[in-house]
Amino acid sequence: MSTNPPSPDLIMQVGLGFWASKTLLSAVEMGVFTELAGQPEDLETLQGRLGLHPRSARDFLDTLVALGFLQRAGGKYSNSHAADFYLDRHKPSYIGGILEMANQRLYGHWSHLTEALRTGRQQNESRDAGGESPFEALYADPARLKSFLAAMTGISHGANLAIAQKISWKQYRTFADVGTAQGDLAVQIALANPHLTGVGFDLAEVGPVFEEYVQQHGLSQRVRFQAGNFFEEPLPKVDVITLGHILHDWSLEEKKMLLRKAFEAISTGGAVVAYDAVIDDDRSQSAFGLMMSLNMLIETPGGFDYTGADCMGWMKEVGFRATRVERLMGPDSMVVGIK
Repeated sequence: MSTNPPSPDLIMQVGLGFWASKTLLSAVEMGVFTELAGQPEDLETLQGRLGLHPRSARDFLDTLVALGFLQRAGGKYSNSHAADFYLDRHKPSYIGGILEMANQRLYGHWSHLTEALRTGRQQNESRDAGGESPFEALYADPARLKSFLAAMTGISHGANLAIAQKISWKQYRTFADVGTAQGDLAVQIALANPHLTGVGFDLAEVGPVFEEYVQQHGLSQRVRFQAGNFFEEPLPKVDVITLGHILHDWSLEEKKMLLRKAFEAISTGGAVVAYDAVIDDDRSQSAFGLMMSLNMLIETPGGFDYTGADCMGWMKEVGFRATRVERLMGPDSMVVGIK
């Protein structure tokens, strides 16, 4: 038996992980990666163009080098390949929207995690509003809503591309993306499957943002918006219903209600596709999915993330004859139910 003490590296790395997180979030906020997308720049140039104070500029940029987000050669800084692809605001592959939201909202809310763990109550803007849905405040502010919807596109885009390819869409003619947000899932499905017509279903406030995004992709003739509240109204009658990053927002009873409504809306032989950061069935490997579930504690009155086995069980309970789980991209997996 070894008498050497265990390494504290992991403890320190995780315990002080907010150092690295806030460094990246501030870099996104200040547009570091967008600035460097054009060409490499030296310290003096970056310091001036980004408005960095001389005391911290070199340490800040070199920290981004050490973390792997920037490269430095010949005294000039440039983006890493991943940072250039995902963090340049001018590229369609930009996923910084979710990081902008994390910086503006989630970073502060997570400081109340201990209180949430002890009380079971959400800790975001609605923490003192009696447990109301966090979406009420977001949807009441058009500017914040547009930013939030763009952030949802950023975090979902890779999974949306995968769903557009992985489902056997040839056997279907119609689909509805429920809780559609900006509409990226509907857009990617329609782009990859020209025979389909689709509906984006969400609250009325989302309509202008959705329609603008659909028009940008030349799909206004095949993809339309339908305003509605999925708690109060039936879902559109289609062959396939998708629920992207939707189920985890709600309590167990609400999850089952949504799946039941989806089952009733689709045609026989149709499918429901629900995707989230699905947790592994042993609940021991999917750190991102488990932390996302803690984020639902912070953000919602009753939401939580779930395992594939959990979701398949709920689907069978409401009537689906066949179910399966399939990995998408990153931490996301989809659970498919066939009627």
